[in-house]
Amino acid sequence: MLPLAEPPSATGLGDQAFADIIRDHLDALHGFCVQLARDRTDGEDLLQETVIRAMRAHPGLREPERFKGWLFAIATNVWRDQLRARGRHVRTTSLDELEEDGDGFSLFQTITIEDPFPYSDELHLDFLRLFRDEDVQAAFGAINPTFRLPLILTVVHGFSCKEAAAVLGVPLGTLLSRLHRGRKQLERGLWEYAVGHGLVTATEEP
Repeated sequence: MLPLAEPPSATGLGDQAFADIIRDHLDALHGFCVQLARDRTDGEDLLQETVIRAMRAHPGLREPERFKGWLFAIATNVWRDQLRARGRHVRTTSLDELEEDGDGFSLFQTITIEDPFPYSDELHLDFLRLFRDEDVQAAFGAINPTFRLPLILTVVHGFSCKEAAAVLGVPLGTLLSRLHRGRKQLERGLWEYAVGHGLVTATEEP
């Protein structure tokens, strides 16, 4: 069990206070569950099980400021449990793959070299404006989950790196490394998506 999956200790919250705090975080938690499951129906099932587990574990909770991280840690645990129950697992990355995961790719440099908008004064912003929400989601979803989760927690849900590391139950240095690789995979994914879907024309492979 991840560290934050144990409720922050001590004086206890009443059922009404607990329900009020849950309500404050429900929208964000729902979004996170859908992002984990990558399917709305499965995400709603994940949300329901997360709330049930939180309700069972909440006696003793006294630090509302840590509540969001605790909920997200429970959701992550439930998601992993569900994958195991289905005979699946979170895709990991071998050392060889780490050498080839696009870590050296620079979207900034690639756009500058390719120059898909030769008359633009906002070259990189114009590139990002090409993408619809579903385009970004597709590129985001292609990232290895090991590297995608730190991005979701820090960029989408506003956790600090230290908080995200606690949610995932990993050392801060590991979280920072995964976050860096996730950003690089996203950069490459956005470029490859743009080229593959005809949003830009590449003169050569990056």
